[in-house]
Amino acid sequence: MAMKIKVALAGKPNTGKSSLFNLLTGLNQQTGNFPGVTVDKRTGLCTLTPSVVAEIIDMPGTYSLYPRTVDEQIVTETFANSRNENYPDKVVLIADATNLKNCLLLLSQLMDLGFPIVLAVNMIDLAATAGFSIDIKRLAKELNMPVIMINGRTGQGIEDLKKALAEPTVKSSKTVFRPDPELMAPVEKIKTRFELGTDYDAYQYLQLYQQLKFLSENDRNFIQQVAQEHQFFPAKFQGAETIQRYEFIQDILNKVIVRHPDQDWKRRTYALDRILTHKVFGYLIFFGVLFLIFQAIFAWATVPMDFIDHGFASLSFYLSNLLPAGPLFDLITQGLVPGIGGIIIFVPQIAILFGFIAVLEETGYMSRAVFLMDKIMRKFGLNGKSIVPLMSGVACAIPAIMATRTIDNWKERLITILVTPLMSCSARLPVFTILVALIIPEETAFGFFNLQGLALMGLYLLGFLAALLSALVMKLIIHTEEKSYLILEMPTYRSPKWSNVGYTILEKTKAFVFGAGKIILAISVVLWVLASYGPGDQMDQAANAVAAQHFDSEVEKENKVAAARLEYSFAGKLGKWMEPVIEPLGYDWKIGIALITSFAAREVFVSTAATIYSLGSTEDEATIKERLKNEINPLTGGPRFTPAVGISLLLFYTFAMQCMSTLAVVYRETKGWKWPAIQMAYMTALAYLSALAAFHFLN
Repeated sequence: MAMKIKVALAGKPNTGKSSLFNLLTGLNQQTGNFPGVTVDKRTGLCTLTPSVVAEIIDMPGTYSLYPRTVDEQIVTETFANSRNENYPDKVVLIADATNLKNCLLLLSQLMDLGFPIVLAVNMIDLAATAGFSIDIKRLAKELNMPVIMINGRTGQGIEDLKKALAEPTVKSSKTVFRPDPELMAPVEKIKTRFELGTDYDAYQYLQLYQQLKFLSENDRNFIQQVAQEHQFFPAKFQGAETIQRYEFIQDILNKVIVRHPDQDWKRRTYALDRILTHKVFGYLIFFGVLFLIFQAIFAWATVPMDFIDHGFASLSFYLSNLLPAGPLFDLITQGLVPGIGGIIIFVPQIAILFGFIAVLEETGYMSRAVFLMDKIMRKFGLNGKSIVPLMSGVACAIPAIMATRTIDNWKERLITILVTPLMSCSARLPVFTILVALIIPEETAFGFFNLQGLALMGLYLLGFLAALLSALVMKLIIHTEEKSYLILEMPTYRSPKWSNVGYTILEKTKAFVFGAGKIILAISVVLWVLASYGPGDQMDQAANAVAAQHFDSEVEKENKVAAARLEYSFAGKLGKWMEPVIEPLGYDWKIGIALITSFAAREVFVSTAATIYSLGSTEDEATIKERLKNEINPLTGGPRFTPAVGISLLLFYTFAMQCMSTLAVVYRETKGWKWPAIQMAYMTALAYLSALAAFHFLN
């Protein structure tokens, strides 16, 4: 039986950790979350030799063990706690060959913690292009550890790295930082109390005891008493430590760098940055890129989404004819199959969105986009990284919310998650199209501006404005001790590594299908049950009474029977029950049923309206509009869908959550129902109050 070891991949951002992880694990990887947080945890298996298998843990990028973000906190807690489930047997420190100085700070800290380390010097192709030359053998000797040259893009050096990991690796004999003599007394007390292996372990407890969540309250009180007793001031000693470490690093670099890089090797990057980060052209280019992504998500996803939609519809029809009649088989054909289809249909949008995001990250452009937008977004309590999810939300909130994982600060990520559904997504478009056509005349303003088109654009702008204002309010309400800093290292522009793009698409798609998909499927089944069953035999009696009447066509008869059954179903009863609540908005119980069923997906409003108003085929848009116009309000004798009702409904669907898929994803991303419940409540309140005000003002 093969021996299994744990290997952590560590390093600062943009050093190629993800590429190395993919090369080592291939498809033998899975994504979860680090305990207690929503930060992604990627693990995978790698066969080093026939007798040694490594579980590879891809740690979040960090510059040092003094954390500023949730990601960095995870790294610190993992390496500081030997009882942590992710505590590694060995560490691979990935360093950028063109920027060794910034990479070796973390390495020096891990050396002092006593970890067996293999230093993997990546991006050797860029170093060669820059004319940069390093004496690797001398570097290994100075650090007293294995040093392997690798290329994460081509796989060069990976077999040497596996061989080094499979061999017994001992910790370096070098000690970089030695605490001042005045610190040895408190260090020894902590080292003894917690049975720690090194002085630096104890020193880290002194520095970070308030941030290390695995310490109990008694443990923190003990460390605090020791610190006060010996007058320990963290900032004073942390600065001295950093200086000492960089002196060590510079001394090594002076010995191992054979030739320094040519300063012109980044000339192309500097030239592109002058354009792409320009205070005018930079924004124009960025919004052009977003427009391209937005158009691609609509254009490219349409065909596969239609194929999936028709495929599952055909499957339901085929199974309904194949299987015998009965509740179980109705559940399969009308509940389970459409529910699964409602999950799979989002896969093309998720794949396209995250494919684009992966390309932007691989090329180095994403860092520039974040830099451009940070100053603007921060005023609203957001982050430069929030712009991509917000704009993606115009296509679909589901992949957009998943894209918030790139935001390091939890408060800014949470606010982005909570306001993204206010961006009018493509699912709202069928609702908007029908209602706008009902209440806005098909005329032009100034000779060429279509009024209906302007109204539609106004609804999208209204959603964006609501998202920004809601974010501003949440900035004042949500409090956190975590400070927000935007620290970016602009990587060199490079062509994307397509295998990394593929892995990203596969990973995000799997996370959605197997994570949020379970919840979506469950709610789909519940909605089917509510719409298919009713108390006693009321549904059958109503259907038989309607069927006994005379109709001009079989289609009209089927629609009337379906409408009667729906009225007396549990969903219909719920519509009747909620009628007093929605009546002030100008809605009746029929619209109430549409509100309930469209919780499965906003666009279901149209198909529900087509059934409840006996409109015939939902593919005939003109007929739908005509029948909606002819629907009579029995209380007034006038039309049901007046301009006041129409605008009230438009505002309601602009602001309301009305999407169980989005709630499911928010639940997955926030690891609980607290924030989805808050999100549902505030968006429903905003939708209700705005619809109420509009109806009474216009009525």
